[in-house]
Amino acid sequence: MLTVTVRKNEAVEKAIRRLKKKVDREGVLKIVRQHAYYEKPGEKRLRKQKAARRNLARLQRMGARGMQ
Repeated sequence: MLTVTVRKNEAVEKAIRRLKKKVDREGVLKIVRQHAYYEKPGEKRLRKQKAARRNLARLQRMGARGMQ
C-alpha cells in the first residue's frame, strides 16, 4: 500500500508528483497491466525465464565494462 502524507505548507500538486514517482518506482502500473488479463502458467514461466536471461546478460555486460 503506497501512502504519501502531505507535509505542512506543502502544495497538493507537489504531493501528487511525489505519489506519481513512488508509483513509478514500485512498478504498480506494470503489475496492474499484468493482472488485466489471464496469463497461462506456461506463458508466465516463459516470461520470467526471458526476463532472467535479459537480466543475466545485462549484468554480464556491466561486469565486462567494470573490468576495462
